[in-house]
Amino acid sequence: GVTRLLLTRIPFFKEIIVSSFACDSCSWSNTEIQSAGRIQEQGVRYTLAVTSRQDMNREVVKTDCATARIPELDFEIPAFTQKGVLTTIEGIIDRAVAGLEQDQPVRRATDEEVASKIDEFIGKLKQLKEVRSSFTFIIDDPSGNSFVENPHAPRKDDALAVTRYRRTPQQAALLGLELDEKPADPAEDLRNEVLQFNTNCPECNAPANTNMKLVQIPHFKEVIIMATNCDSCGHRTNEVKSGGAIEPQGTRITLRITDPSDMTRDILKSETCSVEIPELEFELGMGVLGGKFTTLEGLLKDIADLVERNPFTLGDSSRPSKTEKLREFVGKLHEIVEGKTKAHFIMDDPAGNSYLQNVYAPEEDPELKVERYERTFEQNEDLGLNDMKTEGYESEGASGR
Repeated sequence: GVTRLLLTRIPFFKEIIVSSFACDSCSWSNTEIQSAGRIQEQGVRYTLAVTSRQDMNREVVKTDCATARIPELDFEIPAFTQKGVLTTIEGIIDRAVAGLEQDQPVRRATDEEVASKIDEFIGKLKQLKEVRSSFTFIIDDPSGNSFVENPHAPRKDDALAVTRYRRTPQQAALLGLELDEKPADPAEDLRNEVLQFNTNCPECNAPANTNMKLVQIPHFKEVIIMATNCDSCGHRTNEVKSGGAIEPQGTRITLRITDPSDMTRDILKSETCSVEIPELEFELGMGVLGGKFTTLEGLLKDIADLVERNPFTLGDSSRPSKTEKLREFVGKLHEIVEGKTKAHFIMDDPAGNSYLQNVYAPEEDPELKVERYERTFEQNEDLGLNDMKTEGYESEGASGR
């Protein structure tokens, strides 16, 4: 066969190479286009509202890396599934119909249900050519070398929207472009990686795996989430630890619960944090429940479960008078969770590593009060800070020897 090449220029666009192949033996022919220029600095997206038969005759340059879509039919021609082509919108639809009809005889013989659905979809594509109702035609080309004709050029076409955008790294990789990659930051790799190490199940002592992930909490700091899952007994546990140092000051966070939506606030309770609800005369000491990253509702339900599952409070070993008081306490706690009762929720963390979400961030939250305070000697003692020396210990060690 013979291949003919033609370098031509499309008005108000750029130069392209049209290649045409024809075979004299079998009469097969094919036409495709290639951009005569380089890959553009930005990708391009053409969005056309097709409302008339004239719009179907608009010239379209679709490169092989472009994606064509018709959202109304949830129809898409993915990138790199067709060669570049110089055609019209009607031509693109005809080409799609021809591709779908190509294997229909085989489908009708092997899977009639699928073939009937494809026939139905082909009918919808053919109806588009009659433009009985408007539809949207989108060409998205990360190389920036596709084109949809504006018949009103150089005037603006109200039916055609052209958007330039920066390519994503994935799109650049598909185009074979080398990115100016910065050397990988080990800390950044750690944030994106889930670390796994072997441990024993705390319930049955069977070998298990613990997953560990470093997570950045917005407007706060980094925390480490650890989750253990035992395949032998099905036991699951998760724990949260601070990813940073102990803060110079302690933190006391007070939330006035006024609305059921407060229950959805994210909360980070460290191991050193105590919880208080004055209206219920309730206080949860430091270390109880461990570190948790959950919602306010989740933490209150964990507190209720802690009380309900204790055999010395509500079990057979409990006294009737004490049981009645604790049941009343659990009922009031559930009323707070359901938004029926207003209350104050106080978190006191001497280490300063606890957090309660400010839903108005970065603005002030009228229902949330955060106080910083100097730790007492007893609190520093509990945290092991009084005997900790981080400066000048080398010289003392040398003199002691």
